[in-house]
Amino acid sequence: MTDARQSDIEFAYVNDLVEDYDESEFDVRMRGWMMRALDPWMPATGSCLQMGCYKGDLTVLLEERFGKVDVVDAAERFLAVTRSRLKSPGTFHQTLFEDFITDARYDAVFLVHVLEHVVDPVATLARIGGLLAPGGRAFVVVPNGHAASRRIAVAMGLIDHCTALTASDVKHGHRRTYVLDTLESDARKAGLNVVHRGGVFFKPLANFQFDRLFGGEVMSEQYLEGCYQLGFTYPDLTASIFLVVERG
Repeated sequence: MTDARQSDIEFAYVNDLVEDYDESEFDVRMRGWMMRALDPWMPATGSCLQMGCYKGDLTVLLEERFGKVDVVDAAERFLAVTRSRLKSPGTFHQTLFEDFITDARYDAVFLVHVLEHVVDPVATLARIGGLLAPGGRAFVVVPNGHAASRRIAVAMGLIDHCTALTASDVKHGHRRTYVLDTLESDARKAGLNVVHRGGVFFKPLANFQFDRLFGGEVMSEQYLEGCYQLGFTYPDLTASIFLVVERG
């Protein structure tokens, strides 16, 4: 294992070098909005692989959609928690993405809030392309550096520029901050064809601000639905951005 790979976020998780993320209610809700936004591009049926599971919140939703999900993660504790939450676990692989070897090919591969952590994002995306079955698609989602909340933080002087790594980003192992153009650039460098690009949930507030307002008159379900719908009009201002890609 090279020094660069030893410093990968996956290696850090395996060795308890990175703190577990204290997820907000906003984070949990985002997964449902992600599934809704990606749904038109997903196959109706087929095999599914998730690369990076954390504690399985998204895995549960993928299982509801695909029936069974194979999972790759380097951290044994994350795999154990995720497996315990599933009704019919697929094949679980404890390995670094770079070391993952399988003869299986997948109709859908999900890499959600992972690419911002890895040492070599282009190599990771190229690896995903090799795991796709003919006609298969990969779904790549990352936090958005141009989210409205980050733009406001820049205007307030809280961060230097939209793609700057915050203290929280560094604490949780982020290596870079993506915007739509840089995400698509990495995908094309990896030899992938971009079928669609978009954003999930127009985000005017920070996560903790949403959490404080959930359940009240200001942050009604109608308001949240409005922010979700507005994300399709203004993808550059959303909480997360995504690509749907195919093998080149």
